[in-house]
Amino acid sequence: MDKQETGYDYIRYKQLLAEAVDETKRLELIEIMIREKARDRLEAQRTADQVAMTVMTVARVLGPRGRRENF
Repeated sequence: MDKQETGYDYIRYKQLLAEAVDETKRLELIEIMIREKARDRLEAQRTADQVAMTVMTVARVLGPRGRRENF
């Protein structure tokens, strides 16, 4: 898998972890995660999720028309 999607692939990493029953498989999993920059992708996805939640909260507080009607 040379071309990776931008997100963190929970399902794939969970399956690889389940298959990592010996030291060799665990080291392979670690190498894959390092090569794919899994930690960076997870952090980026968490940040994007936090931003999306903040935007939704602000939109809900401001309402459909925002605060422009107060001016």
